[in-house]
Amino acid sequence: MNRYCFQLQVAAEHLDEYRRRHAAVWPDMLHALQDSGWHNYSLFLRQDGLLIGYFESEGTLEQAQSAMAGTDVNERWQSEMARFFVDLDGAPDTGFLVLDEIFHLEDQLASTADKESTAS
Repeated sequence: MNRYCFQLQVAAEHLDEYRRRHAAVWPDMLHALQDSGWHNYSLFLRQDGLLIGYFESEGTLEQAQSAMAGTDVNERWQSEMARFFVDLDGAPDTGFLVLDEIFHLEDQLASTADKESTAS
């Protein structure tokens, strides 16, 4: 499973509404995400509007985005959400800044276990 993390900036004047919108995401959007292979998807919002998103997918980021782009609901959702962000280049689901993963506990534990078992 591949892990993806991204960053966006929600405009300060839209923080409350952005939170409300995500407290009750459209059911067809939820199902589209699930059907498109977005797993363990979470959003984290800081008080100053810094938004961090995380999800897992079997495929590449491009494949996950393309699968969502092929749904009817995604275009409607992205159009609704675009106004909430500052310095956005494109739609929210493609205009975000991708963060590089530099540490994952389970990967390093597995690597350590492999090394320990070959050393024995």
